[in-house]
Amino acid sequence: MSVERIFDELGHFKRFQACLYFGAVFQSIACGIHYLASVFLVETPNFVCSIPNNITDVLYGNLTGSSLEDFLPVFQPHGGPLVVKTLGGEQWELSRCHCALRINPTGFSYEFDGNKSVTACTGNFVYDHSEIYQSIVTDWDLVCDKQWLAKLCQPTFMLGVLIGAVVFGDLADRAGRVRIMMFTSLSQFVLGVSVALFGNYYVFVVLRFFLAMVSSGYLVVVFVYVTEFTGIKVRTWTSMHVHAAFAVGIMVVALTGYLVRVWWIYQIILSVCTSPFLLFCWKFPETPFYLMAKGRYKETQALLDTMARVNGLQYNLKVEELLETEKSQTDRALLEDPGERPSHSEKKLSILDLFGSWRMAGRTCTVLAIWFIGSLGYYVFSLGSVSLGGNKYINLFLVGLVELPSYLIGCFAMDRIGRKKTCAPALLLAAVACMLIIVVPNDIQALAIALSMTGKFAVAIAFGLIYLYTCELYPTIIRSLAVGTGSMMCRVGSVVAPFCVYLADVWIYLPQLIVGILAFIIGVLTLLLPETLGKPLTNTLEEAEALGNSASKKKSAKGSGDAGNEFELNQD
Repeated sequence: MSVERIFDELGHFKRFQACLYFGAVFQSIACGIHYLASVFLVETPNFVCSIPNNITDVLYGNLTGSSLEDFLPVFQPHGGPLVVKTLGGEQWELSRCHCALRINPTGFSYEFDGNKSVTACTGNFVYDHSEIYQSIVTDWDLVCDKQWLAKLCQPTFMLGVLIGAVVFGDLADRAGRVRIMMFTSLSQFVLGVSVALFGNYYVFVVLRFFLAMVSSGYLVVVFVYVTEFTGIKVRTWTSMHVHAAFAVGIMVVALTGYLVRVWWIYQIILSVCTSPFLLFCWKFPETPFYLMAKGRYKETQALLDTMARVNGLQYNLKVEELLETEKSQTDRALLEDPGERPSHSEKKLSILDLFGSWRMAGRTCTVLAIWFIGSLGYYVFSLGSVSLGGNKYINLFLVGLVELPSYLIGCFAMDRIGRKKTCAPALLLAAVACMLIIVVPNDIQALAIALSMTGKFAVAIAFGLIYLYTCELYPTIIRSLAVGTGSMMCRVGSVVAPFCVYLADVWIYLPQLIVGILAFIIGVLTLLLPETLGKPLTNTLEEAEALGNSASKKKSAKGSGDAGNEFELNQD
């Protein structure tokens, strides 16, 4: 099917597509918000074990006072305990998770060499509210022996993201893009608000798990949706700037976290930020690629007429003009009898179709590896940036802001030199940056930071373009499934990333070494993928598999049969 002709006749990015694009991308901000919201939801302020008795005096080194709260901003967990005296004359040494009662003290001083009775803290904690007034950690005392519960929140969320990417990617290919977008966006709002209203940890985790599923589902489907509604001339920009909306969501989290220090109010504000999308998402039409692939030609014709009218064009494109010659008679009959459907639309496709042949299997493995290293590298570089110090809200804001120039440069490169020739050098640059970090002397901190940001910048380019590249490498019938599976591998990378960072305890540069080696290998494998710049989206598995063979076919048509057959062994 020559569905790409729609954009040649009705515009690659005119008024109709622009309205749909900015509306759909606006909701993508919510995905960035919910992915990063846990940064401040589960933040643990400084705290110390408390005692039920009234405290009259407090000592901390050379400092004296009468309230534990006064010392928490300067209290260091490894800098010695807080020594307190109660109204009844008891003296206690308080640390984060233990308290020690001094036995028969002779005076009130910070140093004590006598006997102590040490007990574990049983739920009485005092928190530093100077920066964090209320988080789930302070509400439910998720510290000490319950600290693992707080750390479980983000892995559980990422597990939901992983499952949602596959589930909703597959559903979008079966039920349609618009239905899934409407369901996931409505669910984001409802679940996001519900997370703030239930005062139970386990309900909180379960709701966040489902919130992760629908957020991931929307992000997967919106990439496919905007790709199928924009022409080749602007597809690079429209796809990449979905990432820009995600980065805006990160900056919204930083700004909201700075202004609101109560977690449930913070969660509600973040959840309603993109709620206006719910007012008009039900008006979104299904994509022409999906309608044509499912044989719904009357709906396709109505959509084409609407596009022409809104774009101010007099020319009315007919569905018959988009059909392949050999199928035109059968498809015209279907226009009159919409009860029938072509047999190929009824075929049930699964993830196994991504590996249907040796060529497709090799392509899929490489694409999934790019998704994995993109996510792994991004989070390894991001988690390593916390050593920069400074204001944590500004740092998070900059984490989102730094992504914007990478997408702009990535767009220019993708449209001028191609997807493959942008992705591969970006991964190789990230590999070089990782290796240079290892050899930089420890005392040249500024250079190490610059190299770390260079690596993150390069990985962001590869990570940004892989969504569009995946859409272009696979046909309409499994496009959402391909993007969903890739997003699943992306989440696997994000789950593995913290464990990779922990390897710095073995050797400080081991995380960079791992990312560097993987980025180099995958960057080389990327050079074997076919180029998709300027080529129409494919509709069938056969068309997708033929990508990279167009040059050989042209040679064969000119009579160079032998040379053409040799060229087919190589990718573009």
